[in-house]
Amino acid sequence: MPAKQAKIVLTGAAGLVGQNLVVELKNQGFTQIVAIDKHAYNLGILRELHPDVVTIEADVADRGAWEDAFAGAACVVQLHAQITSKHTEEFVRNNVEATKVVLNAIKRHQVPYLVHISSSVVISVADDDYTNTKKVQEQLVVESGIRHCVLRPTLMFGWFDPKHFGWLSRFMARTPVFPIPGDGRYMRQPLYERDFCRCIVDCILRERNGEIYDVVGDTRIDYVDIIHTIKRAKNLRTWILHIPYGLFAFLLRVYALFSGKPPFTADQLKALTAGDEFHGVDTKAIFGIEQTPFPQAVSESYCDPTYSSYVLKR
Repeated sequence: MPAKQAKIVLTGAAGLVGQNLVVELKNQGFTQIVAIDKHAYNLGILRELHPDVVTIEADVADRGAWEDAFAGAACVVQLHAQITSKHTEEFVRNNVEATKVVLNAIKRHQVPYLVHISSSVVISVADDDYTNTKKVQEQLVVESGIRHCVLRPTLMFGWFDPKHFGWLSRFMARTPVFPIPGDGRYMRQPLYERDFCRCIVDCILRERNGEIYDVVGDTRIDYVDIIHTIKRAKNLRTWILHIPYGLFAFLLRVYALFSGKPPFTADQLKALTAGDEFHGVDTKAIFGIEQTPFPQAVSESYCDPTYSSYVLKR
């Protein structure tokens, strides 16, 4: 078990999980955190909120001086990932090639332990660039020979979210009409970021070796009910409008023609309606984490006076 003063290095640290994880690590008394990310704006938010954290702006797909930060580290938490893009090569570069570079740096600097953040998509029915490259990424970790554990979260939400529920909540706040594809009865198992980050910290402390954990939100809730929960939490009067699935998908494709980074894509719509049901571990039994009730988690995510105003860029 590493001491709270041990060096913990996070790759992809300025993303959604990383920002929340830094908050949780500090809350639990960790004092030597190194945050590596290539996104200057998002890293700037992390610096503003946590001036005591060492931040390094670097693209981990390219070898460089950032690798020296691994020297003397007790653990690396691998968070970097390409989640949305219209270009296959971006998924390959950031999910596969970058991971090869990071794993080699871990071996070279003899970092004793790795926590790898995978995704529930690796066991889903989805077939897209994100899913396929995340499968390859996880396999690289499993075959690396590095002591590790793997966490596979489902769809996450929480502070800092520029996509998913975060984008939906902001869009709902500024539009009088909110469209829902079809009847909206697409079951989701959303996972609250703060709960997930507590699971990550538990893995850092216990150094489980070779374990793979599917971490799933305890709440099974339809997409349309998620929207209504957000609406109630933010006290909005937005009209919820159901439109045919085919029209919704068409509008997404049209929007993607004019947006370099669309917040919601046709592939994600397919994943939303794919009918996946995930069966995760008992987070209380395994990690000692009792998950936050969904309405409370939504309220904390989008109404918190300290963090809810910070939104990452994609």
